[in-house]
Amino acid sequence: MESVLILGTGRLAFHLGHALYRSGVVLAGVAGRDLARTRELAREWDCTGFPLNGPLPEAGLRVLAVSDDAIVHLAALLQADGTPVVHLSGTNPMDLLRPHVHRGVLWPVQSFSPGVPMDFTEVPLVVDATDEPTLQLLGGIAGRLSRTVVRLPFEQRQQLHVSAVVASNFPVFLLREAERLLVKHGIDPQLVLPLWKASTHKAMDGADRSVTGPARRGDRGTVERHLQLLADEPELRRAYAALSDLILHTYHPPAP
Repeated sequence: MESVLILGTGRLAFHLGHALYRSGVVLAGVAGRDLARTRELAREWDCTGFPLNGPLPEAGLRVLAVSDDAIVHLAALLQADGTPVVHLSGTNPMDLLRPHVHRGVLWPVQSFSPGVPMDFTEVPLVVDATDEPTLQLLGGIAGRLSRTVVRLPFEQRQQLHVSAVVASNFPVFLLREAERLLVKHGIDPQLVLPLWKASTHKAMDGADRSVTGPARRGDRGTVERHLQLLADEPELRRAYAALSDLILHTYHPPAP
C-alpha cells in the first residue's frame, strides 16, 4: 500500500486523516499553513508535520484536503514529478490539478463537522482518475475506508453533488427556519424534532412513499392558509409556495 501525504489541516483533512490512520494506511505526513495545527495532527496520526510552503516528503499519493477555492493554487505549488495528486471535491473536475499527469478524485459524499472523527465505513466514496494505475491506487485506499466505493465521471459527480445539496443541505436549513419560526411565536422548537426524526427514518425506506402533508394530499385550502400565516415572512413564504407547487405538480398534475 502506497503512503499518503495529506495537504491541509481543516475539517475534511481532520476526518480523512483519522480514517486513513485507523485503517492502517501509512501517512507520509501532513502539511499545512497553520504549523501548530499541523503538528497537532501529526502527533495524532503518528507522522511528521510539514509547512505547506516548504520541502515535502515523498509519498505514493498526495491528497489535497483543502477548500475548492484553494485547489488550483495548491496544485500549482506542488512539483509535477509524476506522483498522483487527488482532490476531495465533488463539484470540480480533475483538470484543476494540472499540470500533474496522474490526477484523481476521492470524494466523500458526506458533510463533516468539527469534533469526534467520523466513521468512514458508512460514507460513500466516489473515485475517478486520469489513468488506470491511479484509479487502482485510489480504489484500494477507498476500499479500506468505506463499504461503498463508486467510480463516477465528472458529469455524474456534478449531478450527485446537486442531489446531495437537495437531500441534505436544504432540509437542514428548513428545519432551522422551522425552529426560528417557533421561537418567534413562543413555542418550544423541540416539539418538531420527533416529527423530523420519524420523517427522516421513514424516508430511508422510500422517499416517494413517505411524502405527506397538505400539498401531497392536494389540500390547497390548507396550503393557502399557511401562506397567509407567513405573510410577515416573505422569503420563507416564497420557499413554502415553491415547494408546495412542486409537490402539487408532482402528485396532482394538471389535466392535459
